[in-house]
Amino acid sequence: MPGGIAFEFPQLYFTGLWLTIQISVLGLLGALVLGTLVAVLRVSPIAPLGWIGAAYVEFFRNTPLVALLFFLFLGLPLIGLRFSTDTFENIFRAAAVGMGLYHGAYVAEVVRGGLLGVDRGQIEAARSLGLSYAQMLRYVQLPQTFRSVIPPLGNIGIALVKNTSLASTIGVAELLYAAEIVESRTFRAEEAFIAATLLYLVLTIPLGIAVNALERRMLVAR
Repeated sequence: MPGGIAFEFPQLYFTGLWLTIQISVLGLLGALVLGTLVAVLRVSPIAPLGWIGAAYVEFFRNTPLVALLFFLFLGLPLIGLRFSTDTFENIFRAAAVGMGLYHGAYVAEVVRGGLLGVDRGQIEAARSLGLSYAQMLRYVQLPQTFRSVIPPLGNIGIALVKNTSLASTIGVAELLYAAEIVESRTFRAEEAFIAATLLYLVLTIPLGIAVNALERRMLVAR
């Protein structure tokens, strides 16, 4: 049965699945926080802050994710910086941080578009009420922005889950790494990678359904 090989090596596959979930959650949280902060910098009336935000976006959008992961895992220790003295912790944190940094650039562009899409009249009304720039962002722009950008943020989340497979290149024993080990032991490549694919779908399909449900709920709330 396609994918049945996962039940022959349950510890490998489900340990890989658990690591994939952890990296995905941490990476997505990091991307949302970083991306929102960078988006705020990009729309800031203070020009140097806008330049810093633009530099972040351009750098990480134009850097291959694999290269970023290798730099975080191998490059930082060369200059005296490391996440942990434990090898497993080091590669795991490098993967999570890399996912957050890389996808944060895409989140920033989505959130920036949402911020710029808020009706100008509402911004002027907020200012006329005496709200500071920070208060305007918090109470007027950001709430409306997040309601409008749920679909693209959901797409970024799904892409992030799939991109965790690249963490195998630095030795993180996530799903793809587990499939590679199973293939090397059994020489049943098709079954090994079909099993991994099905487990990725177990993560991405419910995520897509949740995003669609949240989008519909927000539309009703409007």
